[in-house]
Amino acid sequence: MPSKIKDRDFYKAFFTMTFTLAFQNLIVYGVNLADSVMMGAYSETALSGVGICNNIQFLLMMAVTGTCNGMTVIASQYWGKSDKKNIKSVSAVSVWVSIAFAVILTLACAFAPETVIRLFTDKEAVIAQAVEYLDIIKYTYLIYALTTVLLAILRSVETVKIGFYVSLSSFAINILLNYALIYGKFGMPEMGVRGAAVATLVARAIELAVVVIYTLALDKKLSFRLTELFKTDARMFKDFFKTGSPLMMSSLSWGIAMSVQGAIIGRLVESAIAANSIATTIFQIATVITYASGNVACVLIGKTIGENGSLDLIKRRSKNLQLIFLAIGVASSAILLICKGLIIDFYNATPETYAITNQFIWVLSVTIIGTSYEAPALCGIVSGGGETAFVLKNDFIFMWLIVLPLSALSAFVFKFPVWVTFACLKADQVLKCIVAYVKVNRYNWIKSVTR
Repeated sequence: MPSKIKDRDFYKAFFTMTFTLAFQNLIVYGVNLADSVMMGAYSETALSGVGICNNIQFLLMMAVTGTCNGMTVIASQYWGKSDKKNIKSVSAVSVWVSIAFAVILTLACAFAPETVIRLFTDKEAVIAQAVEYLDIIKYTYLIYALTTVLLAILRSVETVKIGFYVSLSSFAINILLNYALIYGKFGMPEMGVRGAAVATLVARAIELAVVVIYTLALDKKLSFRLTELFKTDARMFKDFFKTGSPLMMSSLSWGIAMSVQGAIIGRLVESAIAANSIATTIFQIATVITYASGNVACVLIGKTIGENGSLDLIKRRSKNLQLIFLAIGVASSAILLICKGLIIDFYNATPETYAITNQFIWVLSVTIIGTSYEAPALCGIVSGGGETAFVLKNDFIFMWLIVLPLSALSAFVFKFPVWVTFACLKADQVLKCIVAYVKVNRYNWIKSVTR
């Protein structure tokens, strides 16, 4: 009976945290959707310019997310041991590493903005709009990094509601300011892409202020002092880079690969750039539960190991989670197909862009099932279990040795239709399911990463 009660608490925590985090991510991506819809209605070239800059933002997002994931693996096992001191110490490592990534990218965009943008497209009109947007949006990078890492620290000890409330307030502020500053409403100047960037900057700044206040003044689980957010030691840096760096490198590699994918799409017809921006935003919304379930699985599996859970308990939970991941994938695919026409209609897209976007979404409706299984299985269960190096090796092989070469051949050698190249870019999401199934069900990923 005690094990059943324990399991019931486990799944209650899993679904509560997953749906809370999913709603938070839905609001975050809703901001991106609102940005792209408003920019699409303003100008398709402006939409493409913002989409190019989003590739840069995505690179930072992957670097910071990888850092947070590495921290979460360690912190969640310490949470299972109720060791707050070491949770704070590894949290400080993730703060410093995230700041470093944000500063490097900000400086690159400040001193060589056009050079950075030309890595993604050679369309002069798009470049001009992207430079305007990047001139302001680069100041959000450090703010974003700090907010994200603080929310990840809280999430590693099962505190997720604050992220939802912060994102909800940011959504309202961003929508209002977007409308006012892009189109020049409520007495505001019409600023186009620069207006969208200013709106995002203001919303991000408010987000950070709220999260810092909560972390330092209201959170009772960790009760951080300001100095503790930056205070760590060499021992914990060593632990982080041994266990967490593979996830950080995997995520960073993934971000670079996504940028390369953006560069491939950016050198096809201009309509493909806008279509990719629209489809990617819609896909992000459709996968909110997928990535939330992976984050939560990482925390809860790590906590189970930290609590010295039995092998039978870990096996049972990991098997049930895999079934849940598949169900999420099928449901997400259905939602994507049902809503695609409705969402695309919001955009002021040309017929060619509309047609390409529709093709892209059909491809994504298939690959999302694979994503919903392999991503949380590997980055959630396996990583949470302490086997982080495997994720790095697996991602590197599939992305750099299979997907990108195949896609480049499709685009530039064989000159296949745009949707075929797009399908090649997403093929790993299905292929990695085989690896994920074998790896998870061998149970050789169960390791303690705490002292």
